Amino acid sequence: MRTPEPSPTMTQQAVFGDLTIAYDERVLTPRAWTTAQSAWVTELSLVVPDGPILELCTGAGHIGLLAIAHCGRDGVLVDLDPVACDFALANASSAGLAERVEVRRRPVADCLETGETFPLVVADPPWVPSARTGRFPEDPLLAIDGGDDGLALARACVQTIDDCLHPQGAAVLQIGSLAQADGLGDWMAGRVDLVVAEVRSHGERGVLALLRRPD
Repeated sequence: MRTPEPSPTMTQQAVFGDLTIAYDERVLTPRAWTTAQSAWVTELSLVVPDGPILELCTGAGHIGLLAIAHCGRDGVLVDLDPVACDFALANASSAGLAERVEVRRRPVADCLETGETFPLVVADPPWVPSARTGRFPEDPLLAIDGGDDGLALARACVQTIDDCLHPQGAAVLQIGSLAQADGLGDWMAGRVDLVVAEVRSHGERGVLALLRRPD
């Protein structure tokens, strides 16, 4: 008897910190190293004002949900992809966070309500340059394609962060390399009221940049 082949959209599960995250091939597979982004946000939660966490480009929701679970704050998770939003909702529910989490299916540039302010922002935009996305055939293009230099969505995230970050708040942005961090910092100068306050490299896996208001 022929063994049935698995569905191309068969749901899988990944352990992410102390959460179990559901996903399938239509969204980016959770990367274990990105628990460091959740951990940094949790660290920052101790020194920023009260209020909810905003996550931009949430995907399956894992990074934001882990931070929300550990910080004890409410959260707003944003993604343009309806499949990602469905997984983010399901993962919030399975983590017991459904009542504390709102999921918005919107573009990064139009995801805020009038007058919203957030003391903590997490941003996980796609950062692979378009010409290199073919190296990652297992990843959905929408989740990894960052435009010509890999920073198109990162710049959009920075602009939204500038629109909503509390004066004493902090944002942790994921990008691909130290060179991208330098390029983004140069682009920010004179355009937004934000600075790159610290960068933490995780080798070839990626880079985390802390954004704050200037002193």
